[in-house]
Amino acid sequence: MVTRRRRAVSGGYPGLRPSCYPTPPDAPRREEPAPVKEQIPLSAPDISEEDIAAVTAVLRGRRLSLGPELAKFERAVAEYAGTREAVAVSSGTAGLHLLVHALGIGPGDEVITTPFSFIASANCILFEGARPRFADIDPVTWDLDPAAAEAAVTPRTRAILPVHVFGRPCPMPRYLEIAERRGLRVIEDSCEAMGTRIGGRMAGTFGDAGVYAFYPNKQMTTGEGGVIVTDDPGLAARLRSLRNQGRAADGRWLCHERLGWNYRIPDILCALGSSQLRRLEHFIAQRQRVFDLYRERLAGIEEIELPAPAPPGTRVSWFVYVVALRPPADAARRDAVLERLRAAGIGCRAYFPPIHLQPFYRERFGYREGMFPVTESVAARTIALPFHNRLGEREVDRVAEALAAALARR
Repeated sequence: MVTRRRRAVSGGYPGLRPSCYPTPPDAPRREEPAPVKEQIPLSAPDISEEDIAAVTAVLRGRRLSLGPELAKFERAVAEYAGTREAVAVSSGTAGLHLLVHALGIGPGDEVITTPFSFIASANCILFEGARPRFADIDPVTWDLDPAAAEAAVTPRTRAILPVHVFGRPCPMPRYLEIAERRGLRVIEDSCEAMGTRIGGRMAGTFGDAGVYAFYPNKQMTTGEGGVIVTDDPGLAARLRSLRNQGRAADGRWLCHERLGWNYRIPDILCALGSSQLRRLEHFIAQRQRVFDLYRERLAGIEEIELPAPAPPGTRVSWFVYVVALRPPADAARRDAVLERLRAAGIGCRAYFPPIHLQPFYRERFGYREGMFPVTESVAARTIALPFHNRLGEREVDRVAEALAAALARR
């Protein structure tokens, strides 16, 4: 038997460790967490007997994919979002990719986006041979800074891809004004913001199209899945073809009009989505309840910054609850706090590592520390705390006490 040597996780990327943050030379050694019995998870889906019955009904039928539940789910999402069209796909990432492709963005083109997001916000651009052009974020809201976004526009720029980070609405009117003046398309990454409203309009409905995602930690879930929403019927028709291997619009068997992908979502997951969507407003209210509990319990901890409040005239559908250590805290200090929280049985995570400092982006594009200082400062200090619909007051109290205790140790 041939034994292959495994490459070190951080090999080939100087200054990068597995967490995607550089380790200061004087960083303290990590403490070994003590085992705990009771864990408060970072997230948890909210599945009801009605959800299970909806899935079971499909399994007892004859159509598991491209059946009636798909069309039913799409109609329900379009009605909820207030758009003419909704196109369900296998993931939020798939939806973003299809939009980049369907809008004709390709090699040589650039798309302005944020380096403070889940990596799919940038990868979907690379999938089509275009290049994400990052612009730094606002230090308070953590949104893509509109002024920085406009300054990043070049003759090659074809679109802006803003992200509603953590469900908090970003300033869509500002991006739309830039896009109109510069002749750019707008792809709205609302994967974390299903149910967020801006001036009475749903997030995801401001640009050429928007995308929602339904991973199990989201406000509602289909296990895996996503939906593209748009008011453009022609774009929706192309997207339906593209998600189904480029199948002809008339559905002729094995007739493919264009290059496409298998980004279909099965009826099983659509049935779960329809059932979950009926309770989405309840889910949003429950998450707001947990958000308010955290705000009350953590208000007296001076070392942390709480999430920025919702802008006037908006309703936030919170995806996660993320606090940040106040400067001059750094990643070493934050990581020590994370270790202590885990040792106390508290699910937690750093949200998000900067996209431009991910190993692949460093290697391909030559990104390095210092290029987007606001993003890097925020990302080095963030802590995501347990957050889901059913989190109780006693659990929030326990999280708050554990966080205060972790911060008290030096």
